[in-house]
Amino acid sequence: MAPAPTPFDHAERRIWSGKAEPYARTYARLCAHPVAALLDAAEVGPGSRVLDVGCGSGTVSAAAVARGASVYAADAEPGMAEATRRAVPTADVRVAHLPELPYEDGTFDAAIGNFVLNHVGRPREALTELRRITRPGGRVAVTIWRSPGAPGQTLIGRAIQAAGLTRPDWLPALAPEDDFPRTPEGLAALLGAAELLGVECSEVAWEHRCDPDTWWEGAERGIGALGQVLNSRGVQGIAEARRAYDGLCAEFRTADGLLVLPHAALLAWGKA
Repeated sequence: MAPAPTPFDHAERRIWSGKAEPYARTYARLCAHPVAALLDAAEVGPGSRVLDVGCGSGTVSAAAVARGASVYAADAEPGMAEATRRAVPTADVRVAHLPELPYEDGTFDAAIGNFVLNHVGRPREALTELRRITRPGGRVAVTIWRSPGAPGQTLIGRAIQAAGLTRPDWLPALAPEDDFPRTPEGLAALLGAAELLGVECSEVAWEHRCDPDTWWEGAERGIGALGQVLNSRGVQGIAEARRAYDGLCAEFRTADGLLVLPHAALLAWGKA
């Protein structure tokens, strides 16, 4: 029997409810950057039977279909699942939550989670579930955001801090016993604890180009924990943080007015 959802899980579902459309417009393109490397790590190719868990807007699913894979997808947020159905009509898409997925043992050649481990209350159990549904010798491949974050990742957080905004009481952090270092060593150890074999982990770094208003919009619309902190003091708090943000953007603004934001993620994979 799967463990009951944690307070962190409940908060994540509240945060992401109804956010499919603003996510697609703001942060989906950012999260798409590691997709090709993630599919390579999972050895996704023609005929592969693949699960894209935490499918979001369908970026990973679409890329896997383009490689000739047979794609299944799941997301805890119904709006995200529907967005993937529209983007990838051939995919079998379901609403489902980690660490309890509606698939039999050994169903897939590869299970992929692009930034999904950042959003589950029990990351090790989530990986154990991905291993369960992957055939022996198949691959589980995941990405997470590195911590400490690259300068582009911390831009809005710095503005929030300058405005004196703090995490609301209802928004819990991951329980200490479920947390892990967001480093190559920490993520590799987590995969090992889930009994994945031959684990490898590397860092992926890139520069994300985006206009300042679009980058701000995602947080202002309440996407992610950062967006909840930004909105924690209402319109006044948002306005104060926006003033700080406009000043900080000068560090990243190019001659054409766009921001060039350095980001860094971790990519890890192991065999079931």
